[in-house]
Amino acid sequence: MVTPSFLKIGDTVGIVSTARKITSLELQPFLSLLERWGLNYVQGKTINAQDCQFAGDDSLRANDFQEMMDDSEIKAIWCARGGYGTVRIIDRLDFSTFRKKPKWIIGYSDVTALHSHIHQFRIETLHANMAIEMDTKTSATRDTIKEALFGNNYEIRISSKGNELNKKGKAKAPLVGGNLSLLYSLIGSPSELKTDGKILFIEDLDEMLYHVDRMVQNLKRNGLLKNIVGLVVGGMSDMRDNTIPYGKSAMEIVLEAVSEYDYPVCFNFPAGHIQDNRALIMGRTIFMEVMSSEVTLRF
Repeated sequence: MVTPSFLKIGDTVGIVSTARKITSLELQPFLSLLERWGLNYVQGKTINAQDCQFAGDDSLRANDFQEMMDDSEIKAIWCARGGYGTVRIIDRLDFSTFRKKPKWIIGYSDVTALHSHIHQFRIETLHANMAIEMDTKTSATRDTIKEALFGNNYEIRISSKGNELNKKGKAKAPLVGGNLSLLYSLIGSPSELKTDGKILFIEDLDEMLYHVDRMVQNLKRNGLLKNIVGLVVGGMSDMRDNTIPYGKSAMEIVLEAVSEYDYPVCFNFPAGHIQDNRALIMGRTIFMEVMSSEVTLRF
């Protein structure tokens, strides 16, 4: 895998929205954070743009992202907000310059489309909090992002007490994945994720429980769960149910789907649509260990 150049004080970060609209006012706490980190920034044309729910139409969002990829002065591209819309522009993008001179792509949720697509180029990306709401997240959220971007090795170690669904074991392999709904939607497309021999991370928000099962079963039927060497399940937040209960939690749905496989599984990992959304370097070969007392991911 290719690691983009790490940031240093004085570098410039480009800020774009590939999905939902956002204003400069909403970004002020994030811009202050970049200044404290010693970084400069450029706000793209998508900031303050609006086309219904989107940050401008598909052409504007694609062109904004393209300009940031092609600009040699921009050392990282930070997605401002999620929602929906990245998949609408991904086939408009030309990654030829980016592949020669890769830079960090930062975001999660809807940005999973970019993480998955770029993984086929064997370039690392950063699954991390969007620019919006950085000030309301945990200090660990911000700290792990900074550690990753400035090239410092780090590990995430959490207690496994209370996570009775965990399956113990060790693995060392590239980390891939992201939002379950996005991974599900990309199957059969040029951006479909290849998971064989890798550690898979999934998370999601605000889904019906039966639909979680539908998505997990689709990943399983397409072979995305069979040949992985480890599974990390982040936040499965604000799940909904029908009047007649589905009968299993989102975590139990995932565990049932992978119960026949012999690899470590960790639940409730601090990443995803939750307050503690720590940075994960996608494509990086990491060490994963699930024990009865704690879980460790080492980058």
